[in-house]
Amino acid sequence: MFITPAFAQAATDTAASPFGSGFEMIILFVPLMVVWYFLLIRPQRAQAKKRDEALKAIRRGDQVVTSGGLVGKVTKVIDEKEVEVEIADGVRVRIVRTGVAEIRVKGEPVKADAA
Repeated sequence: MFITPAFAQAATDTAASPFGSGFEMIILFVPLMVVWYFLLIRPQRAQAKKRDEALKAIRRGDQVVTSGGLVGKVTKVIDEKEVEVEIADGVRVRIVRTGVAEIRVKGEPVKADAA
C-alpha cells in the first residue's frame, strides 16, 4: 500500500542475485588463491623438497629415528629405497627410507684405505 510497484520490483531484482555477477566472484577468488599459494602451498613444497634431499643423503653411521619411534644407527645403505639400521647390539633391520622420521646425528664420512 505504501510501496509503489516499481520500487518493489527493483528490490526483488537485487535479491535474486545476492552474490553478484560471476566476474565479481572471480575478482574475489583470484587474490584469495594467490594468498593461499604463498602462505600454504609454496612453503609446504619447500619443506617436502628439503626432506627428500635429507633422505637421499642418508649414509652409513647416521643416527636415525624411524616413524615407529625406534632409534638406530645406519649400518648399510642397501639401495636408493632401503637402508639397514642397527637398533640394538646385533639386531639389524631393513627399513624403507621414507620410514625415517628424523636424522639426528650425521655420521663421519667413510674413509678410504690409504694403504
